[in-house]
Amino acid sequence: FHSESWLKHLVILLSQKYLQRFYSFQAEPSSRRKRSHSSFSSKLKDMQSFFRLNQTGSLNPETLSVMKTPRCGVPDIQDYVSNRGNRWKKTVISYRYTSDLPTTTVDSLIASALDVWAKASPLRFFRSYSQQADIAVEFATRNHGDSFPFDGPRGTLAHAFDPGEGIGGDVHFDDDELWTAGFNLHLVAAHEFGHALGLRHSQNTESLMYPTYKLRKTHNLLSSEDIININALYGPSIQRPYYPRLSWSYPFNPWYTGSYFPMGLKDKCSPDLFFDSVTTLGDAILFFKEYMEVVSDFWSVLYVLLSRCYHVNLIHLICFNTGSDLWTVKGSQVKGRHKSISSLGFPAWVERIDAAVHVHKTVYTLFFTQNLYWRYNESQKVMEDSYPRNISDDFPGINKTISAAVHKYGFLHFFLGPEVYKYDMKLKKVIGVSKANSWLGC
Repeated sequence: FHSESWLKHLVILLSQKYLQRFYSFQAEPSSRRKRSHSSFSSKLKDMQSFFRLNQTGSLNPETLSVMKTPRCGVPDIQDYVSNRGNRWKKTVISYRYTSDLPTTTVDSLIASALDVWAKASPLRFFRSYSQQADIAVEFATRNHGDSFPFDGPRGTLAHAFDPGEGIGGDVHFDDDELWTAGFNLHLVAAHEFGHALGLRHSQNTESLMYPTYKLRKTHNLLSSEDIININALYGPSIQRPYYPRLSWSYPFNPWYTGSYFPMGLKDKCSPDLFFDSVTTLGDAILFFKEYMEVVSDFWSVLYVLLSRCYHVNLIHLICFNTGSDLWTVKGSQVKGRHKSISSLGFPAWVERIDAAVHVHKTVYTLFFTQNLYWRYNESQKVMEDSYPRNISDDFPGINKTISAAVHKYGFLHFFLGPEVYKYDMKLKKVIGVSKANSWLGC
């Protein structure tokens, strides 16, 4: 009899803890037990109503079964009239995660979980290495500094925070769980990213935002309700054009200057058109504009805001982001981790590169920043000692900031905003000026 009474008391305590966490139940002191029981019964009915159970106000087996099901740590009942909350005030969102994670697995799982929402909305995501990233992803156990401790295996799987500053948008996973082997990390991550984007829990069992863990077909996670809600926050999906994934070993059919490209770039014949970067690769010319719309389709693992790129040989491409990091791309894959531009020999005061170009049939790459340029020896992997030098001294006629540069047809082509200066290195002078849009057939 004693053990049965103790077990019943334990069930009530665990149920109270559940209602405190997810339904704002506040237990009263023992001297107010009658009021406490009334409040407990009321909150229990709220929980039963949310999960569409019989609203008995008592702990029946059906209710206890739901309480024991592994679930998300975000409350079910909040001060809202719909299951849409705050939103990001932008559509290009950065994310980061701690470096001690098994990156070979987590890279693809997190990116694919975010892509669930990207496909149904105008949102685009890129991985950042900055502490200022919008969404921080962490794996933690028990008390981990956010006032919402985890409870060990098979309880609360993860939780996330509404969009906002600081901890806003962050996603935490319980590291005590058997991820992938026990619980599908991709599925749970997609749910939590829904919260990080501003969505709340749904009563619809078919919704990805349903609170308890449920195995689903991973190829089509979103219900029609999920799509309606994410569109209500950020607008409808912008259908991206299909870009064929070409191997660099194939003969180039420049898709970016064909019928696909006008779909990927609005107002391509505008007289004010300018590019963030231009580079050659084999017989192709790659144009970079604004952000990763084209880049993330062409290189599926490259989720960075690229600013400048140049090629070293037929299959190697070096890309810089808007800060001071660089990546090496071989074929369609990013090779290794990012490096700082200081690894090339730049002094610490150089914070970014305006343009970079490799001069064909030489070992030299030229880097331009503001009114200076450097020359890098790709064969010896060193920056030459007599640099930097003034651009205007060595390239007469180039008197503005260079936004992009490419070596093609035996000439250097400097992109200065919407204008392109054709430069003859032998004659050391500008021999022609054209509009950037002329490179797109305008």
